[in-house]
Amino acid sequence: MSDDKQIRGAADRQRINVSESYEVTYWSAKLKISRDQLKEAVKVVGNQADDVEAYVRKQPAKAS
Repeated sequence: MSDDKQIRGAADRQRINVSESYEVTYWSAKLKISRDQLKEAVKVVGNQADDVEAYVRKQPAKAS
């Protein structure tokens, strides 16, 4: 299902669409993780932003 850019609201803001580059850029910056880490998190817990954030916080810090 594609992201309907005409529909804006709370429900749309609480989902992460990894098919949209601008959303991946926004959420990876917001959560301070890489694009690949964001995509992996969404794959594991689904696209709900709260679930992704909780998952990311539980992960051990990666050495740079």
